Amino acid sequence: MIKTLNQKISLLLLAIAIGYLYLSYNLKEYPYVPVDSDLVPKVLGYLLIVLAIALFFDKSSETEDEKAKRVVPKKEIIVMAAVGGMIFIYIFLFEILGFLLTTFLFILACSAFLGYRKWGTSLIVALVFPGVLYYVFNYLLQIRLPQGILPF
Repeated sequence: MIKTLNQKISLLLLAIAIGYLYLSYNLKEYPYVPVDSDLVPKVLGYLLIVLAIALFFDKSSETEDEKAKRVVPKKEIIVMAAVGGMIFIYIFLFEILGFLLTTFLFILACSAFLGYRKWGTSLIVALVFPGVLYYVFNYLLQIRLPQGILPF
């Protein structure tokens, strides 16, 4: 029954989505907030389930060119692992340092690691992007993001 790579990947994604939804339903609820912090994770979890089911029933066949595209050079695997490590550090520091500071540091570190050398542009993006997101979530959507060590 499970013949193609897409079907195998879809089952893996389905298991991840179920675990993700389980954790989403265990998030802490905040009183006096119209849209709670678990809304976005739940929507993303259900979306992943729908997409995994669609991938399972996808009828496209795999060609030799597509198989050749799956071969990833060792150097790129190291880069992906390093970025994955930065993501784990970001997740670990998210509650401690807060959204603004952690996202600022992550954008700067990740863009520098990936070779982007226009420091002025990186600095502006690292300042503006988290600031806009923090404002939108905290004040417009009233979804509280961790403030961390910053007083606001």
